Amino acid sequence: MKLSVWTYEGPPHVGALRVATAMKGLHYVLHAPQGDTYADLLFTMIERRNHRPPVTYTTFQARDLGSDTANLFKTACQNAYERFQPQAMIVGASCTAELIQDDPGGMAETMGLPIPVIPLDLPSYQRKENFGADETFFQITRALARPMDKTPQITCNLIGPTALGFRHRDDITEITALLSDLGISVNVCAPYGATPQDLTRLGAAHFNVLMYPETGEAACRWMERELNLPFTKTVPIGVGATHDFVKEVATLTGVEPTLDTARLRLPWYSASVDSTYLTGKRVFLFGDGTHVATAARIARDEMGFEVAGLGCYNREMARPIRALAREYGVEALITDDYLDVEQRIETLAPELILGTQMERHIGKRLGIPCAVISAPVHVQDFPARYSPQMGIEGANVIFDTWVHPLVMGLEEHLLHMFREDFEFHDDAGASHHGHKAKPRPDPEARQPVTADEHPGTVVWLDDAERELKKVPFFVRGKARRNTESFAAEKGLSQIGIDTLYEAKAHYAR
Repeated sequence: MKLSVWTYEGPPHVGALRVATAMKGLHYVLHAPQGDTYADLLFTMIERRNHRPPVTYTTFQARDLGSDTANLFKTACQNAYERFQPQAMIVGASCTAELIQDDPGGMAETMGLPIPVIPLDLPSYQRKENFGADETFFQITRALARPMDKTPQITCNLIGPTALGFRHRDDITEITALLSDLGISVNVCAPYGATPQDLTRLGAAHFNVLMYPETGEAACRWMERELNLPFTKTVPIGVGATHDFVKEVATLTGVEPTLDTARLRLPWYSASVDSTYLTGKRVFLFGDGTHVATAARIARDEMGFEVAGLGCYNREMARPIRALAREYGVEALITDDYLDVEQRIETLAPELILGTQMERHIGKRLGIPCAVISAPVHVQDFPARYSPQMGIEGANVIFDTWVHPLVMGLEEHLLHMFREDFEFHDDAGASHHGHKAKPRPDPEARQPVTADEHPGTVVWLDDAERELKKVPFFVRGKARRNTESFAAEKGLSQIGIDTLYEAKAHYAR
């Protein structure tokens, strides 16, 4: 088995945990060894939730494997029911517990608990976290939802938001308000904030809004067949997609398409001369398929960027992402290995990365600014402020999130350009410290290297080093690497200013 420091998705039982933690009145009994009981860290430390996940572990140890682990599971189920009194329970096994084949679902069925007990069959070694969330919510929906009369007024269900999702909490608020402007109320939002009792009312709505296909599409397709609930296909992330979403909802319901864009602050910048700084900036996108697809449209059509490359880590979305890549004239990268992603970014050398927390770290190492657009995310991507991705306010948030790294990069570039100025030169220190300022270290400074000390090393002469510092910082690393490669091809042991310009001309062709 390949071991990795980072992973884009956990095993499928983590997806089940995301669904259970998002809901109320649902409890998850997880057959798991002592080392698999880490859910509290995910939800209380990263998402900063104020309550523990509703999960009970059997927590068997190595010495238990020679005895009756099935009895441990039954005892855990009984204790969880008596202690928490949930409306329903889901039961399953972690990836390690799956190997001992105790069949949690079958055991729970024999216990005769007076509540619905829903077994989860999540193949831990073939599928991953997003599949686990999608399958878990589908199984719960199939067990609890039933056909019923529709509500007198037009209502919908919001489907897909989970715990530990990227801005799901705020997206719910934004889409609820957007639908309210159309005269449409939300019947049930699930799994986020819903109880098992709420899921029995799903069939009363007129249609479903599929917010996140990764975690809600299987349930939506089942409800379309069994409950006569059509679902939306447009994810309203970005200005254009939000307009399309409103039109799609209007087509499904017959209401008048109305969208209040008074809060949209993107057009004023797009019409300003400052926006030309963004035009043509090369960006690389990576994350879950839904957020990458919506971000690509925003990048090209609303921000004026050039999409240099894109990809996703969840293989369930590989086909649509490959089709999208063909449309954008780039090669899709479908992988869950962050080293493959880092190599592609290093090769393409974009001006901006739009990715996950993994790409944020990759960008730091390569000196390329990065904005986070997708899970997996860290604690800083669960802000206390209102910060949606969907709808009109989501478009404002996305604009700020993407533009600020580039604008701050421009500021740093200007400081580099004026580094010989009396106020900004390297020996002056920080200007706001006045006469107490200490000289700043030069981040570009290198120890002198001679070919005698390091045979085979290409040596930069002082004039070339000074000229290189005039190159914008966010492409300076690429310029240095290209020049060194050019010198090596020419058999040069030293790089002077002429070599630097010859390399520039060579790679510009």
